[in-house]
Amino acid sequence: MAKSKQSQGTPATVTLTKAKVEFTAHTYDHDPGAKSYGLEAAEALGLAPEQVFKTLLVEVDGKLTVGVVPVDKQLDLKAIAAAAGGKKAVMADPAAAERTTGYVVGGISPIGQKRALPTVIDATATDHDTVYVSGGRRGLDIGLAPTDLITVTNARTATIAR
Repeated sequence: MAKSKQSQGTPATVTLTKAKVEFTAHTYDHDPGAKSYGLEAAEALGLAPEQVFKTLLVEVDGKLTVGVVPVDKQLDLKAIAAAAGGKKAVMADPAAAERTTGYVVGGISPIGQKRALPTVIDATATDHDTVYVSGGRRGLDIGLAPTDLITVTNARTATIAR
């Protein structure tokens, strides 16, 4: 008998399970009217905003790149361009972000994307024992060690938040 889609998890949780990475899943009722998906997650889960990270897609010199920063901060476009070895970064088109990652905006996880993209995680992630990122859909965050997040996404760290 086939498993339901819900029991199979999201690409992010499946990727972590296959990689034998320990993580915790945290669900909450997503409000479609929320202005900030990341701050909504932090508040709903009772977590410090500096421990919850959002996933943003940018184009660095025309190449899609993933930036992961605390939800209470903004992505510094000049800093991510430099960290990715480029000159200029602009926010990616949301439709291109969804098409490339396989996730919907507000639920884009840095883990388990359809296509592996260069990823830069803000260096403050390593200040915490556990960080939280989108689990691959709105209303789902996953907690894991920052070192595991860096490893599973093949990311580099740099100061990219302001």
